[in-house]
Amino acid sequence: MIERSELYIDGAWRAPQGQGTIEVIDAHTEDVMGTVPAGNAADAVAALESSARALDGWSRTRRAERIAAVRALADGLEARNTALSEMMAREVGTPITTSERVQVGLAVNVLRSMAAAAEEQDPVEVLGTSVLIRVPVGVVGAITPWNYPLYQLVAKLAPAMLQGCTTVLKPSSVAPLAAFDLLEIAHEAGIPAGVINLVTGAGAEVGEVLASHPLVDMVSLTGSTSAGARVAALAAPGIKRLGLELGGKSATVVAPGADLEQAVANSVRGCFINNGQTCSALTRLVVTRDALAEVEERAAAAVAAMAVGDPLERTTEVGPISSAGQYRSVQELLATADRDGTVLTGGAGRADGFDRGYYAKPTVVSRLAPDATLAQEEVFGPVLSIIAADDLDHAVRIANDSEYGLSGAVWAADLPSAAAIAARLRTGQVALNGGRFNVLAPFGGFKKSGVGRELGPHGLDEYGELVAMQLPAGADPAEVADALRALA
Repeated sequence: MIERSELYIDGAWRAPQGQGTIEVIDAHTEDVMGTVPAGNAADAVAALESSARALDGWSRTRRAERIAAVRALADGLEARNTALSEMMAREVGTPITTSERVQVGLAVNVLRSMAAAAEEQDPVEVLGTSVLIRVPVGVVGAITPWNYPLYQLVAKLAPAMLQGCTTVLKPSSVAPLAAFDLLEIAHEAGIPAGVINLVTGAGAEVGEVLASHPLVDMVSLTGSTSAGARVAALAAPGIKRLGLELGGKSATVVAPGADLEQAVANSVRGCFINNGQTCSALTRLVVTRDALAEVEERAAAAVAAMAVGDPLERTTEVGPISSAGQYRSVQELLATADRDGTVLTGGAGRADGFDRGYYAKPTVVSRLAPDATLAQEEVFGPVLSIIAADDLDHAVRIANDSEYGLSGAVWAADLPSAAAIAARLRTGQVALNGGRFNVLAPFGGFKKSGVGRELGPHGLDEYGELVAMQLPAGADPAEVADALRALA
């Protein structure tokens, strides 16, 4: 049992004003593995007031000091890799090898890459007779989901800290435990009081305060599209800056001439990472009809061979769904599979060999119409949908026929051909012929997949406001710029 009884507010661990606790459930055993405080609106306000008090001092610290603080967080997380990886494997169901590489490893990489981006960024820009600087947007309310509980926190916290913002973090109640380790590391690193605050609690109470309170200058949410719409509505009266990273139904387009063996293997990995519990998962595989039979055979064989099991076992490739509620959601969507398509492997029901744990069957459903439920709705579970297209133009139309536009992939005979197809897709990022995730590239989407970008220098810019200083005739902009750089 991991029992957390205090919130982190104004540089100290404090008893919550809210009553009660939130139970954290082990996805493999369905037992309670931990508890955290059920903070309330008063706790959220106290945290925001702390952040507001800290803003002036933190925003005036030297850039090198802020960069050092972010790197200290990375070092602290890396030192706790084993414990954190095992904890999030239990909370989320992530297989341990993926948990080490992504749940913790990616979080560390993001912190370090954001620090490097801040170090390389010129804090001053000369534009004609104007000198431009970027100042912090202010107090940030950061609301994060359960599927990548640590990575999503640092993807918001790192750029906020580096730009001189202060932040109140509200992690998901399903997987909140890693946030407490992060704040312990921040406290040990001597990060000033109020720069980072942590409040756990219900989204309908704590989250809504962070989205609507007058002290909040920016709300950054990763979550469902419905949650994004709610946050946007609450933030609108205050004209707050928004960062919304929402749902996805990303497609892999396989063009004629592509390497089918590599395309299918990569698509399966891109769909089933973290048990399919990934907003950018490649859950639709769009192929021309002449390649359909071979793609079906390869995909079904690859998924049927996946090792389903305890996420702490190193041989496990697919673990359990994170929670009872999410398991039910996946099963409700799988109930449409036989009606709308052909189930090649898997299907509805609990995975074979398990009488406990939220184990869904790794599933491949083919012969789906582009408007079928499984082809349109985000499943957030281990389900791959295969859709046949008449030709390449039709495949592109199918890929774009979604209310989402977060990610995607293209497989073609060569990279220039793949790039030409990718340029036609309405989505935020596209992997070409197996291209790898890049923590410096902007991450975000089109349409109902969100607003704004995270990661790298573009993500850093989201947390700043531009100030244009207009100089008088005859002034030397370079002289003013150099003076401002000396203060940064």
